[in-house]
Amino acid sequence: MSRLRVSAISFLNTVPLMWDFEHGPAGADFEISYTLPSSCAAQLLAGSVDIGIIPAAAYAQIPDLAIVPGVAIGARGPVRSILLVSQVPVEKIQTIALDTSSMTSAALTKVLFERWLGPGKTYTPMAPDLDRMLRHQDACLVIGDRALEVDRAKHLTLDLAEEWIRLTGKPFVFAFWAVRRAALANAPSDLAAIFQASRDHGTRPESIDSIARNWAGRVGLSAAEVRTYLTENIHYQLDPGCLEGLQLFYRYAAECGALPPAPALQFMEIEKFAAT
Repeated sequence: MSRLRVSAISFLNTVPLMWDFEHGPAGADFEISYTLPSSCAAQLLAGSVDIGIIPAAAYAQIPDLAIVPGVAIGARGPVRSILLVSQVPVEKIQTIALDTSSMTSAALTKVLFERWLGPGKTYTPMAPDLDRMLRHQDACLVIGDRALEVDRAKHLTLDLAEEWIRLTGKPFVFAFWAVRRAALANAPSDLAAIFQASRDHGTRPESIDSIARNWAGRVGLSAAEVRTYLTENIHYQLDPGCLEGLQLFYRYAAECGALPPAPALQFMEIEKFAAT
């Protein structure tokens, strides 16, 4: 059986999900590559990878995907790494630069403004350079490790996960594992368990401590801050509450034109069973 090709996101918040692939036996059975969220989705769409930790928005744009159950990158409170940074009060924002690394957070930005914060904004996709983004725009969306580096004492910021939860009462899901349906014939029968176990092992206290030590310098945070981010700000379970929030996001995003209508959520076991 050929090795399945896996595309992962090169952000701190993905590191616990990849624990067994980097430190355990799972790595020998898969071809692993790292990229940005938007590129991960593009690779899955092109068929150049078989499995991706895709932005939630990509599920509405890529056909024939099956979701690996139980694992996500989400938030049940402030997420800290998805920020709208503004030069003016939120109610005065007219122009917004959108981080081109993002798909889901860009759609979330549009949903929040179209439904609650004021419609009719002008959005400009830009590379994630804070100074350049704010040079000619009122505000900008910055995601991932770059958002963690933002000095929130110097800038007006809006944590988009926190704002979504405040307005809807639902958790937010930024990304989850998805498999191309065509690749399922070559997938091991315990594929879901492999990815779930890697998450479980990567979120153990000793694993988080190791990640915090290794990543603190990379993202300009202390080890304690990295530990807090991974254990309190990121939620790694695709549980019923998160599924409710995900489906509500798809509904609102389609209603305001931020995304096409998403297909019904299809999980890997269902697709695997149907193929046999």
